[in-house]
Amino acid sequence: MEGAEATRIMIGVNESTIKGYPHASISSRGAFDWALQKIVRSNTSGFKLLFLHVQVPDEDGFDDMDSLYASPEDFKNMKYRDRTRGLHLLEYFVNRCHEIGVACEAWIKKGDPKEVICHEVKRVQPDLLVVGSRGLGPFQRVFVGTVSEFCQKHAECPVISIKRRADETPQDPVDD
Repeated sequence: MEGAEATRIMIGVNESTIKGYPHASISSRGAFDWALQKIVRSNTSGFKLLFLHVQVPDEDGFDDMDSLYASPEDFKNMKYRDRTRGLHLLEYFVNRCHEIGVACEAWIKKGDPKEVICHEVKRVQPDLLVVGSRGLGPFQRVFVGTVSEFCQKHAECPVISIKRRADETPQDPVDD
């Protein structure tokens, strides 16, 4: 393996809808843990993990209707806070990689997660994409749509979709 290039695994990660910032979603942690246990194993030097977090901009641009905005600075602070939340999320994964000695990179993009992940796969050209999946039933998928299904069909690399374990599914399976 001397001189061989590391296998690059991109992992799409997002924030939990239950615990809020700065916690990773159940699906993101599951995909990350699975990749470490089943692919990387003890060969930490043979892999590089690429963490992509896609922030979804609100349609109207306002996250917090309970906040009071009285100056242009207030809006800058709101944008900065969103970015900080994303950085806290990525920090969790980067710290774990450093603890076990796996090379990694992490970055944030804004937009529709399905489109952005596929665009980034095309741009970065990882060997493999790992995404978490909530394992929603067909009825729930109609309303929520799934990033993992879209990536399976459209990403320009092999895609592995990791379902949540049954014991990790919250009361409302749409939550993550």
